[in-house]
Amino acid sequence: MPFSDILSTPYICKVVEEETPKFRNRVFTPIVTLQTFISQVLSQDHSCRDAVARVLADRIAQDKKPCSGDTSPYCRARMRLPEKLIMRLLRETGRNLHNQSEEGWKWKGRSVKLVDGTTISMPDTPENQDAFPQVPSQKEGLGFPIVRLVAIISLSCGSVLDYAFGPYQGKETGEHALLRQIVDSLVTGDILLGDRYYCSYFLIAMLQQKGVDVVFQLHARRKPDFRRGIRLGPRDHLVYWSKPARPEWMDETTYNTMPDTLAIREIKAGGKVISSTLLDPKKVTKKELADLYVKRWLIEVDLRSIKDTLQMDVLRCKTPEMIRKEIGVHLLAYNLIRTVIAQSASLFGILPREISFKGTVQTLEAFRDKIFLMAKKKLPGLYRVLLKAVAEYRVGNRPGRSEPRAVKRRPKAYPRLTVPRRQAV
Repeated sequence: MPFSDILSTPYICKVVEEETPKFRNRVFTPIVTLQTFISQVLSQDHSCRDAVARVLADRIAQDKKPCSGDTSPYCRARMRLPEKLIMRLLRETGRNLHNQSEEGWKWKGRSVKLVDGTTISMPDTPENQDAFPQVPSQKEGLGFPIVRLVAIISLSCGSVLDYAFGPYQGKETGEHALLRQIVDSLVTGDILLGDRYYCSYFLIAMLQQKGVDVVFQLHARRKPDFRRGIRLGPRDHLVYWSKPARPEWMDETTYNTMPDTLAIREIKAGGKVISSTLLDPKKVTKKELADLYVKRWLIEVDLRSIKDTLQMDVLRCKTPEMIRKEIGVHLLAYNLIRTVIAQSASLFGILPREISFKGTVQTLEAFRDKIFLMAKKKLPGLYRVLLKAVAEYRVGNRPGRSEPRAVKRRPKAYPRLTVPRRQAV
């Protein structure tokens, strides 16, 4: 029920009918399979056995015929679940939530989107190694397959709008190449916020052609000189970048469509040099630009929530096809939780970014059985209590927080495994 506003039963049935081939009316229909898959990634256990046990308990509570506790039917149903169905639900839920963001959640009335990349590990199977090879510096059989993922996330509500992923290394597997695959998620009037890695001439030029402004930290290879250019204020000037030589990934036709120069505004604040296409200092002051860049850190927090709280850091599936589905369902579940956060924020007049993601997950888990067993007429009142509880879990205001990347608790003193486990037995 907490997700019914954005994933209503008629809506899911419509999407399933359009994306799924004909199926028999068995226990694990596409809708039940998707529901169970989402329940699985939201649970702390994360195992198929726990997911099937939940289905069994739910069927008994609804006076339906109990299903088997065997996980094989569920695993086969997950394999039949179309990847396109998961991708479509993920993108549409993220986009709908972003488009419904209240005006007070936006930045100066504009839509800001965050971009960043991360890596994810998975089981060491031959199929996964072929699709997502391990780091070349590791000995064969000792490392784990790694996937690189780039996501575009809404600043206002935190929903994942789109994502792309590929092998950790190889041709056209970098974050720039992956971003180009999903650049159509950006529309005219958007502002894209990212770290210095994205501060590239051709990426900025492509985004400007789409009517998208950018705010990036200046790339380390570019050395700012505030004595040059058009002075807009202290440590604030307008410069023109010249078009570099054609990169290998770009064809000649596309290269010829790129502008010969780019007008870029550079400011220095907080020890960082920030580059942007928001050129007018009267519309966007230096301080506003610097404060906006500080919000870039929110995508780091979002990715940490997905990888740590939802446990996507280490995937479980053993084939590339299921790995792709597992990533999609994790991100779909994340968007559904962000929906509950947005509903709570709207109801109690706060910003979605002020509400704890982990606190929301804990609250949903605590309320799950109560919602399922409560009489239908009492559900609205219970749901309001749930949203109020979610709103009370606030994120602390910790500007400029800096802590050492270290842990105090020591790991167990087990010897390191230096050969594949099957050889060490």
